[in-house]
Amino acid sequence: MFVQNRLTSWIAGIRQQIALPLRIELWNGQHVDFSTETPRVTIRLPNVSAARYLLTPSLSNLGAAYVEGAIEVKGRAHDMIAVVNALARTTLKAEGKFARIVRGMVHSKQKDAEAIRYHYDVSNEFYQQFLDPAMVYSCAYFEDGDEDLASAQAKKIDHILRKIELQPNQTLLDIGCGWGALVIRAAQQYRARCVGITLSENQFALAKERVRRAGLEHLVEIRLQDYRDVRGRFDRITSVGMFEHVGVKHLPEYFAAIHRLLADDGVVMNHGITTTDPDNGETPYGGGEFIGKYVFPQGELAHIGHVLKAMQQGKLEVGDVENLRRHYARTCAIWTDNFEAHAERVRTLAGDKRYRIWHVYLAGCSYAFEQDWISLYQIVGRKAGQRSAALPWSRRHMYPESPNLVIPA
Repeated sequence: MFVQNRLTSWIAGIRQQIALPLRIELWNGQHVDFSTETPRVTIRLPNVSAARYLLTPSLSNLGAAYVEGAIEVKGRAHDMIAVVNALARTTLKAEGKFARIVRGMVHSKQKDAEAIRYHYDVSNEFYQQFLDPAMVYSCAYFEDGDEDLASAQAKKIDHILRKIELQPNQTLLDIGCGWGALVIRAAQQYRARCVGITLSENQFALAKERVRRAGLEHLVEIRLQDYRDVRGRFDRITSVGMFEHVGVKHLPEYFAAIHRLLADDGVVMNHGITTTDPDNGETPYGGGEFIGKYVFPQGELAHIGHVLKAMQQGKLEVGDVENLRRHYARTCAIWTDNFEAHAERVRTLAGDKRYRIWHVYLAGCSYAFEQDWISLYQIVGRKAGQRSAALPWSRRHMYPESPNLVIPA
């Protein structure tokens, strides 16, 4: 009775403050709507004890309850995330326990490899359900804003290759190469000699097969290898969606390793997610806690200011920084739509629990980018200490030539 009374009071308080397209179904068959609008999200509490998740509706509490089957949630992921965030904002204070917590994690080659395999080695077919045909699992580049996902991913890769001023016959190292899309395109378009490394066995196997099918084995080598174990020098280095796994404290070491691998006149491009909290904290209301537990173990986000400092500590000079936050919000929204369109197949491939994890994770990421909780930066750099003549005069090389504008008389 005590819990039920608290829930009744909580419901009344929420309804006085905000109208939501939400229905809560209780264990006794009763239901409560939070507006006159047709509900787009339904949360079912199967028993009295499940009410405690609503009474403290942090993203970690409600997310874990949904994933573990303690509550049932119906609706499209975008609507689910919007409703849950509204409940969190209305009920909780974005401070104290629900603030942007800063966590220190211990990283090692073994722990990092285990974390990568947990996330990426679900199955290649699982990722094929929501990624583009080239299976590019990172922020796309919507140059005009109306591109389909496949076009935007191809434009992203081309954008990166122009940024690093890749030339024919140069050597390119791609750290965290995924399923090989970037190195394959670099070899096809520039005849570059490429090495792609990953810690995911599934990515390694499929990337090697894709290189073989493309007839590029003479130009592209895929390795199952940690970046700390790579030897040699490369004219160009790219790292796309990988440095989030490095650990905030280890970023200077990471960039120092890139410095060691980079030719003296080489160019590096780092593309990765950052927090917008200057103190390197996680997203508010427990969102980071949920992702760390269920999605990206060992994952840590640094603020862009911290990243730039770490690059300088690694003896790299930053030459260009571009914010692609809007692009990643759209990318994740498309991934979410694709995921839901193939829901039954995803459940078959991954099981109910992993389906629920990813159902809220993808939409939650889109929401976080929309809200400026997290961001995405591409950073171009060179070895520090070079004469200024080694630097480009402008950014013109980064963008395809546009047709001349015709101004009507």
